[in-house]
Amino acid sequence: MNTALMKFGVGAPVRRKEDNAFVTGKGCFTDDISRPHQLHGYVVRSPLASARFKIVSTRDAISAPGVQLILTGEDVKHLGALKTPVMQPEPGGDARPTRDIPILCTGQVRYVGDAIAFVVAETAAQAQDAADLIEIDYDSLDAATGTKNALEDGVPLVWPELGSNLAFTRAMGDKSRTETVFAEAAVVSRIEFVNNRLVCNYMEPRAAVAEWVTEENRFVLTTGTQGVHSVQRILCQGVFGIDHDQLRVVTPDVGGGFGTKSFVYREYALVMESARRTGRPVKWTSSRTEHFLTDAHGRDNFVVAEMAMDKDSRFKALRIHVTANMGAYLSQFGPMIPGLGAIMATGVYDIDTLDLAISGIYTNTCPVDAYRGAGRPEAALLIERLVDTCARDTGLSPVEIRRRNFIKPAGFPYKTQGGRLYDVGEFEGHLDVALDRAGWQDFEKRLAKSRKTGKIRGIGLATYIEACAFAGSEPAHAILKEDGN
Repeated sequence: MNTALMKFGVGAPVRRKEDNAFVTGKGCFTDDISRPHQLHGYVVRSPLASARFKIVSTRDAISAPGVQLILTGEDVKHLGALKTPVMQPEPGGDARPTRDIPILCTGQVRYVGDAIAFVVAETAAQAQDAADLIEIDYDSLDAATGTKNALEDGVPLVWPELGSNLAFTRAMGDKSRTETVFAEAAVVSRIEFVNNRLVCNYMEPRAAVAEWVTEENRFVLTTGTQGVHSVQRILCQGVFGIDHDQLRVVTPDVGGGFGTKSFVYREYALVMESARRTGRPVKWTSSRTEHFLTDAHGRDNFVVAEMAMDKDSRFKALRIHVTANMGAYLSQFGPMIPGLGAIMATGVYDIDTLDLAISGIYTNTCPVDAYRGAGRPEAALLIERLVDTCARDTGLSPVEIRRRNFIKPAGFPYKTQGGRLYDVGEFEGHLDVALDRAGWQDFEKRLAKSRKTGKIRGIGLATYIEACAFAGSEPAHAILKEDGN
């Protein structure tokens, strides 16, 4: 018996070592951490979705008890904005210009929660009290908030100099071939729906503690993240213009991330700049309300999709248009997320041709980025809702329409219209097992029983395949030196 395989092989149990601390309340999250002589920061945020503004006076605020520093947009104009690195060329040319997240706004705000100033005081309460004393004049502007109509005439422009609320476009597939197949189709099914905007809700809202170590000429930033290296890189290269060894990023227990703690946010730069200016550690902790308003939101798509079928209800062509709301600025990975869904748009079905178009749009809302699957759950919802509609339009059951159109085992390896290569698969076999375990055949009996007692019962069917990682993204290298190391 191979004991090594039993201990380390596929399917062997993996004992979790971290749970005891969490279930006994001994975890260490960012807000648990305090440094000697630390100060506290508070962000002044816009109450309006779109407005020009002027900071009239900070005199009373800077004189308030405990206040040590107030930063405005003018004070941090030497810091770089938070830029997205994932803008792709348009179908016919260069990438469009981005609209980046400023560390603090100067002159105009573009969504409720947009950052205007940062107040640093001896206590968090003193910082918040002083923030109310900053005099700000707002000139409210009309706002664009709807995803579906953002590109229609008459909708206010988030960035008037662009001439449109269009942020970018993407295209995939063969438009001409798809149009030909649709023209010859026996049946065409169509759906349109909203994949609604949502907000994450982790246990610990974001928090950060920054220290400036004078003798080492570097920062130390402690914050719950989903990747310290990217945070370090972006803050060093993109925001502060410093060498990587001038910033150490430390992540304790995270308290939930779900994608939303992957990104670099304004507050990280603000506590760092404040720590350098005051010479003392500076801590900021988000309220739950701030989290809802300002941490990157998820999804928010308006989708139109059509399937062309032959007389035997076999899928021949798929046509999709996604309007993807990016919010007021382009967040770190925001422009990439709809494209991640696009590459798996055909799901587990044998479809001859695809025409997929994406319109990324600006609105006066919180920026949108990766959340819980980053585009892939959106794609699964799209294709499965459309397949159910195809079943209704053709008179087939949701089970039968899937059986007819699954990629067959003999068809593997199979390259999808989205460019993914499936090496193996037996989707009908998986479906049979799922139907048996779910008691699909007996559902009507359970439904009748529920109706007699005045209860509601339902059952649904969906098939799902996902690329959970990206080939080549995590290389490992081993070098054997002459001395054996």
